[in-house]
Amino acid sequence: MKIKRVSYFEANARARIAALVDEGSFAEFCPPELRHTSPHLARLDAPVAFDDGVVVGRATVAGQPVLLAAQEGKFNGGAVGEVHGAKIRGLLERAVQDKPAAVLLLVDSGGVRLHEANAGLIAISEIMRAVLAAQAAGIPVLALVGGSCGAFGGMGIVTRLCDEVLMSEEGRLGLSGPEVIETVKGVGEFDSRDRSLVWRVTGGKLRRALGEATALVDDDVASFRAGVEACLARPAPGRDAIDDLDVLLAAQDKLQRRRATLADARDGLDVWRSTGFPDPQAVPMLTAESFNQQLAVVQAEVRS
Repeated sequence: MKIKRVSYFEANARARIAALVDEGSFAEFCPPELRHTSPHLARLDAPVAFDDGVVVGRATVAGQPVLLAAQEGKFNGGAVGEVHGAKIRGLLERAVQDKPAAVLLLVDSGGVRLHEANAGLIAISEIMRAVLAAQAAGIPVLALVGGSCGAFGGMGIVTRLCDEVLMSEEGRLGLSGPEVIETVKGVGEFDSRDRSLVWRVTGGKLRRALGEATALVDDDVASFRAGVEACLARPAPGRDAIDDLDVLLAAQDKLQRRRATLADARDGLDVWRSTGFPDPQAVPMLTAESFNQQLAVVQAEVRS
């Protein structure tokens, strides 16, 4: 029987969860009927959501227990506020107790809510601390990025802290979003209306080529699920190796060399050309499978 394709980019948070996990396995924490809404939005007479824009709970993927949080990009751009952030932090803290196979963060966020900026910033710092605590307890934290808002601002930082980052080409990852950069530095620095440029600079293919995403998958939930299953099949990363000073220094040296090599790069095309892709102009048209194949060849040539 042919499985219906579900676009990860177009699906909402609950649809992503339903298609990602084993059927009937999801149990939600803090469901909408409890009405944990943002007190700050209410005071400003702004619209609220009964789940405050994030769905958290437990489920299984390929029979393995996971905890997961899915941000709803269609509510305030997935931006983090006090309650929203507390739900994600609480999920990660629960992971230390429950010891699931992994925590999945379905990131779809433009950053922190301006309505409750201080509370949101504190929430981001608490989420970061909770991610590190979960990892220290031996629990992998996986980020899935493929929604309409991408992973920017505080959630962009959280994403880069994760053990694995699975992205589709449609997903985007960065610190400041294109609109923010254009507002502060001008359209000459970054034209946010040039959508092809935006995706070449912040999209999944560039992030994968730079090593900031660990896997590039197609824009469908089944591909994200396959990526998660592959991560769950691997042994959890050893914390001693990750915390080793020599490993950290080697990673810093790699970043410095990359910065020197790409000092004049202004576009993803420059990065793909420097990386060694045979036809940089054609990279945006490649399927995820073709891109991964070419990247593997390029990386093998570099190692040799």
